[in-house]
Amino acid sequence: MTLIRPFAGLRPVDDRAADVIAPPYDVLNSAEARNLAQDRPWSFLHISRAEIDLPEGTNPYNPLVYETAAANLARMETAGILRRDSSPCYYVYQLVMGEHRQTGLVAVASVSEYNSNRIRKHEFTRPDKEDDRVRQIEALNAQTGPVLLAYRAQASVDGLLEAVTHTQPVVDLVSDDGIGHRLWVISDDALIRRISGAFDAMEALYIADGHHRSAAASRVAANRVGRGADSSAAYFLAVIFPHDQMKILDYNRVVRDLNGMSPETFLAGLSDNFSVSPVSAACHPAGPGEFGMYLAGQWYRLTIYPDRVPADPVARLDVSLLADNLLAPVLGITDPRRDQRIDFVGGIRGLGGLERRVDSGEMQVAFSMYATRMEDLMAVADAGEVMPPKSTWFEPKLADGLVSHVLD
Repeated sequence: MTLIRPFAGLRPVDDRAADVIAPPYDVLNSAEARNLAQDRPWSFLHISRAEIDLPEGTNPYNPLVYETAAANLARMETAGILRRDSSPCYYVYQLVMGEHRQTGLVAVASVSEYNSNRIRKHEFTRPDKEDDRVRQIEALNAQTGPVLLAYRAQASVDGLLEAVTHTQPVVDLVSDDGIGHRLWVISDDALIRRISGAFDAMEALYIADGHHRSAAASRVAANRVGRGADSSAAYFLAVIFPHDQMKILDYNRVVRDLNGMSPETFLAGLSDNFSVSPVSAACHPAGPGEFGMYLAGQWYRLTIYPDRVPADPVARLDVSLLADNLLAPVLGITDPRRDQRIDFVGGIRGLGGLERRVDSGEMQVAFSMYATRMEDLMAVADAGEVMPPKSTWFEPKLADGLVSHVLD
């Protein structure tokens, strides 16, 4: 069984991609999805967030939601909006966000290699979210949300993908959020074999985003074990980028109160682990071990003392350093995953978003983070460890509906 393989993708006919593609299902709530899909009958949100076609307030986990998604997928195929390729292909997918460009491969990846940890994880999953993805896959008999994977960049592999982009894409569009999406189809058997061999020689792939989707695919494969190890369910839909092209933004923190302290007492309590300096403008950390803090209308730069940085790949992450040296001992937040006093703000919203939440009185203090590096993520995965919650925010986001994997 190979690490990855080509597949006959289900995708929009070439002139309808702009009508179909949608943001990932998990970056929108039901109300946002309903609004975005209004007057767009072919939006993939009718499949990925099918509760929008049911009465407002419908539970997204209601069995009728999955039935509606399957009916909508069938409707789009019958109408000729989606069509399945006639033979197994690879697809080159390029994302463009401003000056940033990343080029990766759409393929299906081996569930067996995921189970053996050659496709490496760095997050825990929640059973309820896994259950949701299992029900979605089974209802559609397809995987429609790709898992975002990374490989350690190799010039030879990067070059194979880059060469394809010098030809005419079958999709070239800019989505509503300003992100460019380009897609090329690789149907040449010789090139397919070269790509398969190049990836099969890799030691590992790394899950960047999509832990629940990959875990759900593993469960579906286990449920279909009688169909053979080479069945389509033994692989899951993925987009694989070289690690050095992937863009991780900061994932910032805001806290509702100061654990009963005044701002002055709170500031004084930071000096055991950090040097603290007021700054005149919004503070974005310049490197690891540095944090911005917004408190009572003033920005500060916090720099952790070097002897507080351990060698462990998880404990040395900036999100861990903040949690272990400030959030827990000073603010009493020992479980960021469940504590309602803390919230997380993706860096795409900018530092102004942090200021607004503090200035409004909703939150008392905000922390801007230096973005987690891909090298750190891979080190954690290689060690078989798990990253703290809300450690990474990847941009740009993959589109749902560009290519789907039908299970035979």
